[in-house]
Amino acid sequence: MTTVTKFDAGKAHQVLPSTMRAAVYRGKDDVRLETVPVPEIGPGELLVRIHTCGICGTDLKKIATGSHSVPRIFGHEMAGQIVAMGAGVKSFAVGDRVMVFHHIPCGGCYYCRKKVFAQCPVYKKVGATAGFEPSGGGFAEYIRVMDWIVRKGVVKVPDHVSYEQASFIEPVNTGIKAIELLRLQPDETVLVIGQGPIGIMLAALARRTGATVVTSDLYPQRLKISESFGLRHNVNAATADPGIRIRELTDGRGADAVILATPGNSLIKPAMDMTRPGGRVMLFAQTQRSEVGIDPSAVCLDEKTLMGSYSASVDLQEENVRLVFSGEIDFARLISHRFPLDQAVEGLRLAARPGPDSMKIVVQPGTDWEKI
Repeated sequence: MTTVTKFDAGKAHQVLPSTMRAAVYRGKDDVRLETVPVPEIGPGELLVRIHTCGICGTDLKKIATGSHSVPRIFGHEMAGQIVAMGAGVKSFAVGDRVMVFHHIPCGGCYYCRKKVFAQCPVYKKVGATAGFEPSGGGFAEYIRVMDWIVRKGVVKVPDHVSYEQASFIEPVNTGIKAIELLRLQPDETVLVIGQGPIGIMLAALARRTGATVVTSDLYPQRLKISESFGLRHNVNAATADPGIRIRELTDGRGADAVILATPGNSLIKPAMDMTRPGGRVMLFAQTQRSEVGIDPSAVCLDEKTLMGSYSASVDLQEENVRLVFSGEIDFARLISHRFPLDQAVEGLRLAARPGPDSMKIVVQPGTDWEKI
């Protein structure tokens, strides 16, 4: 491993430490702040110091269910700075500001040829780690980025783009993928159920297609934030029926598409019911294995399509990066809470039990060396 390097944190020559702090998953609902070794890198790999890492619902699901072996360090919506490089790395330099994907497909298997990249066996491998079983590693000070991720899954971040904005590249890619699959048209009306950070992101992306976007949530505070992103048709589902508003906007037909941006199965049937014959229902947050009853005639007789979208698409990476870097949508405004690494456990607890005023929650190991 390269143990001594020069990096642009405080504009000084620094020696990399041998240990670092990390939020370590130790079992069901058990994450602890620990001191662990800084990961070693090999040929073709990078060591990246993390500035900002968003907390994703999939991180929370794994922690809450204890579904994964221990120990692990989660976190994958991450941006930071390269501090060391393995032999053979040509496209980057120490000091580069970067965003790191943790999954990249092989590009040649059956699923890649069919462009169902999230089902590629290589994609299912995690190529970034802060130690232990590779699991992203963004809830730590440093991550090791493996060679196949370095080749296709590391994005240079321009100086004018904040680390916070760059940390949205991975989740925005997942949103663009879902919107592309829906094939929304400008004369269509789409309902987005749930206006947490991912729901607002999906609604803002849907609005770019020219479609009329209706949003619903139980919290008026979230709908106020949604409105600030240009989303005018907002329904407080605690006091009103989104289906009535949808029918008003569509001459009684129902939504052309419904996006379910909140987990749980109880809203799948209402989403189907609010969709017009021939319309589409997109499941975006249903990542936990379970069973649910639906009316099969809604699919057959009414020709409604029930579909899903999971994770990111490498095919959309350039479009996605351009959008995030352009600032057309200020995704960083979705951040409501920022936790330093030594308070990461508190941040995870808040993210697992969000309130009306909590939106995107991020862990920021790098605020001591870089402020943006």
